[in-house]
Amino acid sequence: MASEAEPTLIVTFIRHGESTDNLHNVWAGWKDAPLSNHGKRRLSKALGQSLTDTPFAIIYASPLKRALWTGQAVQEAQPEPKPPLETSLLLREQHWGVAEGHPWQWGTTAGLSLEEHFAQGLYPVLHERSQKFPEGESLDDLYARAQKAVDELVMPHVWRAAREGRKGVHVAIASHGLCISELVPALVVKDESGVHPGDKYRGLQNTAWTRVTVDVKGAKRDEPLEFADSDPPKLQVHVTDVNRHEHLAQVTRQKGGIGRAGYDPKQQDIRAFFGGAKPLAEPEEGRSESNARDEADVDIQ
Repeated sequence: MASEAEPTLIVTFIRHGESTDNLHNVWAGWKDAPLSNHGKRRLSKALGQSLTDTPFAIIYASPLKRALWTGQAVQEAQPEPKPPLETSLLLREQHWGVAEGHPWQWGTTAGLSLEEHFAQGLYPVLHERSQKFPEGESLDDLYARAQKAVDELVMPHVWRAAREGRKGVHVAIASHGLCISELVPALVVKDESGVHPGDKYRGLQNTAWTRVTVDVKGAKRDEPLEFADSDPPKLQVHVTDVNRHEHLAQVTRQKGGIGRAGYDPKQQDIRAFFGGAKPLAEPEEGRSESNARDEADVDIQ
């Protein structure tokens, strides 16, 4: 890429690998489910290997195991010197409050209000951005958190690179499906147009990634740009890749049920896992039964 066309910053948003909760129809936000064996040993490893030639300056990750371990897989596959990995609570998935760990259902039961559903331990998919389960977050709440994450984790790299005359600085963010669906618009809206893209970039498979470039207008390589914090230059922000998952093409699930078990980092022998059960019908690689809430076909008003 010619330096003139090189953006100031590149951000790759990575969705975590398959978790044990992805294998069940439960609300899993802040509930800290680990990666499944398949998610740890196969999906995340394939992801890391596919990004070996993408030099990251830093990797940010949600502290929840499924995202943190995915971020660590990317870090481990990077050449020396490896980029630092930092965690941020701002990158956690949407919080489902009292619904955490409970089964989800697509529709509501006729004759029951939402409050009556909650009182009976029923937690249907919510279709309005302002709706939330008791003690949880709405999508509007999640977007506000995503804006803070962009301001605190991403934008400092943009301004620092411009002031130092650097181009092509690459940051990775390992997070969660719904959180990324709000992080991307929160960054895109920084464009000089100020236009919010809506739900255009929503929906990621496990370990898939979406990439956004940010260019500071007037910034050039090796030419430090001077500006006041109160009067920053305008930005050009573009989404260049969405839901990239080519690395999944050669990934196959281990038969016998072992790949569906929770990954234990202390495990020394895969044979210690119970196996041999007839495998369930396999979904499309990278997708699983409980991804409903972060797929693009859920109608959010």
